[in-house]
Amino acid sequence: MFNQRWRLLLWSSCAIAGIWALAAASHWYFGTMVVTADKVRAYVQSVDFANLTGAARAAALKKLEDQLNALAYEERQRLRMEHFMKDWFALMTEEEKSQFIEATMPTGFKQTIEAFEKLPEEKRHKAIDDAIKRLHTSANASATPASATNSPPISQELEAEIRTIGLKSFYSQSSAQTKAEAAPLLEEMQRQMESGRLLR
Repeated sequence: MFNQRWRLLLWSSCAIAGIWALAAASHWYFGTMVVTADKVRAYVQSVDFANLTGAARAAALKKLEDQLNALAYEERQRLRMEHFMKDWFALMTEEEKSQFIEATMPTGFKQTIEAFEKLPEEKRHKAIDDAIKRLHTSANASATPASATNSPPISQELEAEIRTIGLKSFYSQSSAQTKAEAAPLLEEMQRQMESGRLLR
């Protein structure tokens, strides 16, 4: 009777330990699947993109596109403004650049362009002002006091071009490189559209 109780206690303890081990393993496994900005940086740094060709090169780009699209908005924007892709981007063909930009812009962005173009000029300018202000605030909020900056999230030349020719013309006429430089602003305007701020 005494041995039977000990066996039951032993089996119960083993079962509990097994459940905890399974839970810990699941937590670790799913934690490795979550995409973070640090993981994307590590991936970019680990791949010798310059020496990739053919299917391996296409697969590397596809993996990076998928990782960027899986990031939370704030992390994706932070990476964009860090220009962490500049080395890879410089090595891409024009076709690869265009494909990359199209694949990593938010879903529904072309609808945002259409909605933006229908706004009165005053509201278009205000939408750009608000987007730039929010980007600047977000960049400084995530920076350390030493790295905080008053520099704009995109160049003044790009900002002026968007204001002058309009978002639709800018997006249709610009090179993939220019679109990549303007991507933080374009994505913030998409977010404004989704929240309804762009249409107020």
